[in-house]
Amino acid sequence: MTDTPLADVLRSKGMRLTAQRQLVLETVRDLDHATPDQVHAKVSATAAGVNITTVYRTLELLEKIGLVTHAHLSHGAPTFHVVDEEQHVHLVCRMCEGIEEVPSEMLDQLATKLRSERGFKLDIGHVALFGTCSACSGGPDA
Repeated sequence: MTDTPLADVLRSKGMRLTAQRQLVLETVRDLDHATPDQVHAKVSATAAGVNITTVYRTLELLEKIGLVTHAHLSHGAPTFHVVDEEQHVHLVCRMCEGIEEVPSEMLDQLATKLRSERGFKLDIGHVALFGTCSACSGGPDA
């Protein structure tokens, strides 16, 4: 994520920093990958007056200004995480529901082929691959 303080990013876009915005961003950072409900549960422990609608609106705003992004890592709500310098692909274990990140370069060959053969530009930031992690399958060669 950028080192620019949230207040500076918001001010540059004509918005103001609120305690709720700061708290939601810090919570997403702390939780690493979290649904709006998970963010709300943690935020509510600190600031009981913040409702789920505020969390959703704040996540939408933070995504619009490029500080967080989301991916669909399950059948439920999107999962948000802080935008960092490197895009990554999510590996989601169907058994333990663990999430691993791998460099987006692992999909470079596929992305190049999709673009050249289909004219399709892959949005790697939203890619989630589902399977079974090595711990659940009994090791990397299982």
